[in-house]
Amino acid sequence: MPNQRDEGADEFPADPPCLEELHSPTGSPPTASLSSLMELENCVSNLSLAHEIVVNREFCLKPRSPSSDSLQSRVTQIVHRAFWDGLQEQLNSDPPNYDHAVILLQEVKTILQSLLMPGHIRLRSQLDEVLDTELIQQQAAHGALDLHRLAEYIINTMASLCAPVRDPDVRALRELRHPVELLREILRVLGLMKTDMVNFTIQTLRPHLLQQAVQYERTKFQQILNKDPASLDNTTTWLQAAASEEASAVTAQPDSPGPHSQSPLSATAVLNRAYMCLLQWDPQHQKYPETALMDRARLDALAQRLQLLVLEVSVLLLSDAQCGGMVFSLQGFVGKLRQSVTALLEGSHTREADLKEALLGLGEKVLQQVNEALRDHRGALLPPESEDLLRGHISELWRRNHPVRTVIGERVQAFLQATLQGSPAESSPEVPASLRHETDVPTRRGCS
Repeated sequence: MPNQRDEGADEFPADPPCLEELHSPTGSPPTASLSSLMELENCVSNLSLAHEIVVNREFCLKPRSPSSDSLQSRVTQIVHRAFWDGLQEQLNSDPPNYDHAVILLQEVKTILQSLLMPGHIRLRSQLDEVLDTELIQQQAAHGALDLHRLAEYIINTMASLCAPVRDPDVRALRELRHPVELLREILRVLGLMKTDMVNFTIQTLRPHLLQQAVQYERTKFQQILNKDPASLDNTTTWLQAAASEEASAVTAQPDSPGPHSQSPLSATAVLNRAYMCLLQWDPQHQKYPETALMDRARLDALAQRLQLLVLEVSVLLLSDAQCGGMVFSLQGFVGKLRQSVTALLEGSHTREADLKEALLGLGEKVLQQVNEALRDHRGALLPPESEDLLRGHISELWRRNHPVRTVIGERVQAFLQATLQGSPAESSPEVPASLRHETDVPTRRGCS
């Protein structure tokens, strides 16, 4: 990180100023509505950014770079080329024209100043002295502007401020001699340094955000709710459905006091069940809760991993049930078969058509590995009727209501539910043997 990392800010960042709420009389121009929408968007943006910093330890900003074959990229290249070609023409003219060069030096000075910390008093004073705008303009007017001398000072200043990861880029600047290329590369590296500084600031503020994240998000959501009372309707529906399911589950328990009991539901249990529902979300028939939108990508990725796990275990269970103990008790066989199943199902479980095709190929691969193991250890193969049966069972796993897939899915859900319900002081519930990564444990024992 930047060399001035010990001089980071210690105070929680204040929100950008919000637009003033206007209470216009009926019939006036829609400025109040526009102001409210912009303020609401500002609240959501601040909330999303703070939430991502808190939950994602790897969060960082990256320089935006459009696709190389996009229209935006081509237009950007044309504009940049025209600018630098114009600068080259100015410097090659007789006498040289330094108008564009002076503007670039002013921009460089502004960027360097933005990288300084409050404690850099001497460096700031030196920067104002060496890159004095009036002095540079006077030197340019008299043809006495020494770009290489100024570039050397700028590079030395960059070297003292940059993060260690930028040291090679700064060293490469010292090898450049062409003025246009030198200025272009200086601005490029300064852009990277600005990004580094922003990311350093984010990491510095992260501990403070962690301490105040809950209250901050609660306050932001309340502000959003005040501006748009209907903005959390989907969340309300989501929690009400989870509460209804939890009430039914509590009533169905053997030791339940009865359906007419007035004992309140546990808020934690309702919330746990609500988040479990997000792992089986149907976007075609359900609207995603607003309070979980910031984590939807993570939750969707987790749901896909769980779906893949259910399919993997279902294939292993069907294979074990059909082959008996002939090969699944062999050392290392389950691990090799699991790797093949994972490789063939990866990326195919999100679309029904892809899953059907993948399962057809998977059935053949499973039969191949089973027969190879049988040939090596017993000198025999599966009977043709057993091959057809196993192939058919595996190909039918594309159906979401397949009995084996349903049973395994319920076990996964039950394990996750038990994990969420346990207190921090309690040990985690034991993972069912069929879901472990202990590749030499026969699946029959885990799935019985």
